[in-house]
Amino acid sequence: MTKIQIENLSRAGFAAFGDVVQLAGSFSKTINQGFAHRFDNLAGIDVSAENGETNFSLFNANPRPVPIEIKLMERHPLGSQLFYPLQNKPWLVVVCADPKDVSSYQAFRATGIQGVNYARNVWHHPLLVHDVESRFAVVDRKGLGHNLEEYYLTSPLFLE
Repeated sequence: MTKIQIENLSRAGFAAFGDVVQLAGSFSKTINQGFAHRFDNLAGIDVSAENGETNFSLFNANPRPVPIEIKLMERHPLGSQLFYPLQNKPWLVVVCADPKDVSSYQAFRATGIQGVNYARNVWHHPLLVHDVESRFAVVDRKGLGHNLEEYYLTSPLFLE
């Protein structure tokens, strides 16, 4: 059984795959007569290929059976895909450089106040949560063109 070690999500550790979306370490400006702070440019949203448009949606996810098996990876060749949790519950992120190369897989433990923006063409596993009805705000691409590629592993990997 091949296992993937899970590490804590950080901007440096995830940089090759996209953006970590978090307020910590981000610049803000005071707005609304001093009653709010605005954090801009938290992620590079990339949806314009083939005249794509920005799509904002909400996901309601449920946990997979434990041990978590990684059997499928996906990527979006026409746009980035951002996930941000709407409750303070940890969740998991699995990415790889090449789904055929087991050594390229990485797994991250995200806090409930960290999101990720998968860059265009980054292989990642669909949403992995620990809690029932985990809600996420999602920003991705809508429009014409084929924006989903899937790869099914010949043997599953497991998260430690």
